[in-house]
Amino acid sequence: MQRPLPTVQLNSRPLARIAPAALPLALVLALAGCSSAAVPEAKDTRAPTAPSGVTATAGSSGTVHVMWSAATDDRAVTGYAVYSEGRKLKDLPATTLMTDVVGLAPATRHRFTVRARDAAGNVSAPSATVTATTLRATAEDRTPPSTPSALRATPDGSRAVTLRWSAANDDTRVTAYDVYQADTRIHTVPGTATTAHVSGLRPGTAYAFTVRARDAAENSSPDSAPADLTTAPSPGAPPNTAPTRLAVTSAKGEITVTWTPPDTGAPVTHHELHLNGRFATTIIWGTTPPPGRATYTFPVQDPPGTRYTVTLRAQLPDGTWGDFSAPRTVEVH
Repeated sequence: MQRPLPTVQLNSRPLARIAPAALPLALVLALAGCSSAAVPEAKDTRAPTAPSGVTATAGSSGTVHVMWSAATDDRAVTGYAVYSEGRKLKDLPATTLMTDVVGLAPATRHRFTVRARDAAGNVSAPSATVTATTLRATAEDRTPPSTPSALRATPDGSRAVTLRWSAANDDTRVTAYDVYQADTRIHTVPGTATTAHVSGLRPGTAYAFTVRARDAAENSSPDSAPADLTTAPSPGAPPNTAPTRLAVTSAKGEITVTWTPPDTGAPVTHHELHLNGRFATTIIWGTTPPPGRATYTFPVQDPPGTRYTVTLRAQLPDGTWGDFSAPRTVEVH
């Protein structure tokens, strides 16, 4: 198999900014005469709507996972606050729709509400109250559950997915399943569930999901095998151009990436490699790339246990960059 050539990076210099010639004095005066004081923006006094769909799931003897659906505002929601028994526990940004509440008393019923706020400081009414009872404290447990298996992803329109998997086992019992996307937990369901519904996705985008099982002592299983999903594009949007079947493996001092380039109607000679959401390098074939799967290996000097999230995108025939692949997470050995 042909190996890609090293990347050659070219730095471009910004163009010098050319100051315009001085305007005639008469024109300056005329422009000044035409100006008027800006009309002050009307004060924002409308509060956001209360968050909906609030759920609370006890994951251990001392933690509860709280989730909710986004609130709306006439301008923009800027954050959320989580309350228990009327006491504020956390302030969170508008992009966060879930949180773990920790340090709770074991075997105790806890009540939670969520409020939204906007930039003007307006605060919504409390959400509906939800309750969760923390688990009883158990003897020291260091054995994690087994890995959930047979994870499947079924699209639900262009902005949601339903995940299903086979249950894990534990020496005590599985108390929760955590759904991860690109090594970030995005959802939690009780240990009795083997399905999860994830919303808020973007149309025409490649995703990869994994699931971990967790017990009352907060031991987590290894990641399940990933389930990939590309959401349907918006009406009139072009089809997704992401590389597919991305696989990432780690050996001592190196990481190997294997993938299937997208079908663009022409050979794909350039790919961009991103690590943890940041550009790392451009992979270039100096000749016509081989058909089928492509492989690239690069060295790493990070200590064992370092985790990387890897994504790729291809350069299209018109010179633009296509869509990102579904991510893969790898641990340095």
